[in-house]
Amino acid sequence: MTPSRAALLVVDVQRDFCPGGALPVERGDEVVPALNRIIGAFEDQGLPIFFTRDWHPSNHISFKTGGGPWPPHCVQGTRGAEFHPDLRIPPGAKIISKGNNPKLEAYSGFQGTGLEARLRRAGVDEIFLGGLTTDYCVKESVIDARRGGFSVEVLQDCIRPVDVKRGDGARALKEMLKAGAKLTTSSEAIKRLASTQQ
Repeated sequence: MTPSRAALLVVDVQRDFCPGGALPVERGDEVVPALNRIIGAFEDQGLPIFFTRDWHPSNHISFKTGGGPWPPHCVQGTRGAEFHPDLRIPPGAKIISKGNNPKLEAYSGFQGTGLEARLRRAGVDEIFLGGLTTDYCVKESVIDARRGGFSVEVLQDCIRPVDVKRGDGARALKEMLKAGAKLTTSSEAIKRLASTQQ
């Protein structure tokens, strides 16, 4: 790994996807401590960090009120759209908003956001990725990153599934592996970052 070309992508760790939110993921908040550790490691190394967030208008197509499958969630400017309060957001991190077109669904952080171009401008060719949820926004972001030619390492301890159907999370991991992603943990990734600086 060339550290100057690695980036961290944290996907949708927002209040509405955590326990107590409008679309809660079981144990979704448990990803925060591990994410904070790797966020700190990337910050210490001066490597780029990106956070995606659902940033939906109130009439978004994905909502049940608009014929979609989900309850209203992560509506622009609401408390539910905020990042988890314990999630560390470094001053230099980039916030990528997605799903802000009311007529288009956007699970992937690459869909309609310009994220790929920003990563390329930063010289990134390897992405470490964690967040919510394994079977939707994490999976789609990983697959799009691989489609764009990036090497992707999925942080297994930093993701949680919705599991609308039992096993969706496990099936999503298989799809990500099939797309060419690799699985790792935040601890393993931090060790690798440290070893490249010695």
